[in-house]
Amino acid sequence: MKEENIRLNIQNGIGFISINRPQQLNALNISTIKELSENLKKVETDKTIKAVILSGEGNKAFVAGADIKEFANFSKKEGEDLARNGQESLFNLIEKFSKPVIAAVNGFALGGGLELAMSCHIRIASENAKMGLPEVSLGVIPGYGGTQRLAQLVGKGRAFEMITTAQMITAKTALDYGLINHLVPQQDLIDKCIGIANLIMKNSPNAIASAIKSINAGFDNDIDGFKVEISSFGDCFENDEFKEGTKAFLEKRKPNF
Repeated sequence: MKEENIRLNIQNGIGFISINRPQQLNALNISTIKELSENLKKVETDKTIKAVILSGEGNKAFVAGADIKEFANFSKKEGEDLARNGQESLFNLIEKFSKPVIAAVNGFALGGGLELAMSCHIRIASENAKMGLPEVSLGVIPGYGGTQRLAQLVGKGRAFEMITTAQMITAKTALDYGLINHLVPQQDLIDKCIGIANLIMKNSPNAIASAIKSINAGFDNDIDGFKVEISSFGDCFENDEFKEGTKAFLEKRKPNF
């Protein structure tokens, strides 16, 4: 498939994935979701890549929402299929991704764009960023996991307010809410993301994947997160990276993962 909406660039162990629809403020349409999912699957199988930085092209938007014209005339079933397919093929894929995914939020992150950022493991925003879930102003609700992940990140009360008022919040407010990890000047955004990625890449990829799995388990009502942690902890002992990590510690040197 010819890729038009997504760019993938690999540098120094980092997979830089950007949504390349700046004229549409990087709005998510069905083909963009498909391309993004396919690129992420490529990245997951590439052992040279240890972390991912996800961004939007241009200086105005990370992702300004979904492409409304695609679903304006959908039926109930079509709407359910759109939400289900998007969640399963992309948003859940990112949340459960075995390599840390860092969202570089530059400019608007609205609707599906904020849902995309929330599915990432770490969110860094520039000072010009604005975030919100305005779906109820269109007579619909967030469908890509927004009602669930926003409440997990900022708490139930703030999630109710943000979703029911459909108002945007500033990057400073997002930082205060705990919706983002860091707030930086626009020109420093990618460098900040790279800095965090470099810290991540010093550590065991296997242990990081196990940690992601265990953290996510704590937010799944059908899973006992403590049991997942115990099992994952035990699995680490059978991995060569544990042997290398402990050996390096005892020999007072940096591990070679």
